[in-house]
Amino acid sequence: MPDSDIKITVTDRPGRKTASSGSAWEPKMGYSRAVRAGNLIAVTGTVGINADGTYPKTVGEQAQRSLDIIQAAIEALGGSIEHVIRTRMFVTDVSKWQEVAAVHGKVFANIRPATSILEVAKLIDADAQIEIEADAIVPDAVA
Repeated sequence: MPDSDIKITVTDRPGRKTASSGSAWEPKMGYSRAVRAGNLIAVTGTVGINADGTYPKTVGEQAQRSLDIIQAAIEALGGSIEHVIRTRMFVTDVSKWQEVAAVHGKVFANIRPATSILEVAKLIDADAQIEIEADAIVPDAVA
């Protein structure tokens, strides 16, 4: 279960629902943390930032925080982490992939979504070491 300090706000928009995590970047760039259209939930790139604006020290801790935010956004839109079918992980140091894999593997051990891990030169914030995207499909019975 995601940390209780993660606050998600859901807004009904024409043809979709959007979820906001309150990130300063969301209104500046004009995007939502997650969007649900029909049974599809798409979660934008999510860094592992704490509620106070700081980052955990390790890439593994940042990955866990990112996945907690992603889970909270999916749940706010009526889905669950079990509905995730794909993740994409962007890391600033791919040599630490095992630390990231351990966290991803723990969260998705029985779900087994398709995934990618890619090294990037840097992320939007110098302290961010990982950004994760996710896509989920909510089954009709839950929708």
